[in-house]
Amino acid sequence: MNIDALAYEAVPDRELPIAVKQDLLSSPDNFYKMAFEFQQIMMVYESAIKQIETKLDILNKENKVSGRRNPIETVKSRVKSPQSIAGKLEKRNLPVTFESMVENLHDIAGVRVICPYISDIYSVRDMLLKQPDITLLEEKDYIKNPKESGYRSLHLVIEVPVYLSQATHNVKVEIQLRTIAMDFWACLEHELHYKTNTNVPESVRRELFRVAETIAMTDREMEEIAIELQNLD
Repeated sequence: MNIDALAYEAVPDRELPIAVKQDLLSSPDNFYKMAFEFQQIMMVYESAIKQIETKLDILNKENKVSGRRNPIETVKSRVKSPQSIAGKLEKRNLPVTFESMVENLHDIAGVRVICPYISDIYSVRDMLLKQPDITLLEEKDYIKNPKESGYRSLHLVIEVPVYLSQATHNVKVEIQLRTIAMDFWACLEHELHYKTNTNVPESVRRELFRVAETIAMTDREMEEIAIELQNLD
C-alpha cells in the first residue's frame, strides 16, 4: 500500500510522553492530521475486506443457483483496533508508525471463513486463489500441521487491489478458513486464555489439546458420513 505521510506516529495515548501530549494539545492541526491519516489507511483496509466478502458472496450465490451444496457456512471480518496494532508492533520491537504498520503487519484486515467440512476449506481456498486479482503471499496450514496447542485452521495472507478515485492500492488481508468445529474450539480456547491473567497450567493445556483432537476426529467422521450419504443419491 502506498499512502502519503505514513510516518506519523500512531502511539496510543496511554504511552505518549507528556511532552508529546502537550504538543498535540497545543497543536490541534497535528492531531487532526494524524487522525485523518489513520482514517484514510483504515478505510483502505476496510475496502479490501469488502472486496473479499463480495467475492465470497458471489461464490455463495453461484453455488446456490447451480444447486450445489454451499461450502461456506459463515463469513466474519474485522479490522484491528489501534491498540491492538500498536501492541503487536511493540511486541515485535518495531516502530509504532503508520509506515511500520502497513509494511510489517499482515493481519490488520482479517476475514474468517467458516465451512461445514474440511474439504470445503480447500475448495474455497482454490476458488479464491484462481481469481486473477488475488495474489497469495503466505500460506500456513494448521490443519495438516496443527499447532502444539491443538489449534487447527488454514491461514492465507493475500493481496487484493483496492481501486480509489486517484490511485490503486494492493492491500494485504489475512484469511482464516476453519470448519464449524475448529472455530468452536478456537473461540473458546481464546476466551479461556483471554480471561486467565496467569499462565495456563500444563494440565489444562493437555486437556485442551485432548479436546482439540476429539473435535478433529469428529470433523473427519462427520465428513465421512456426508460422503456416504452423498453416494446414496
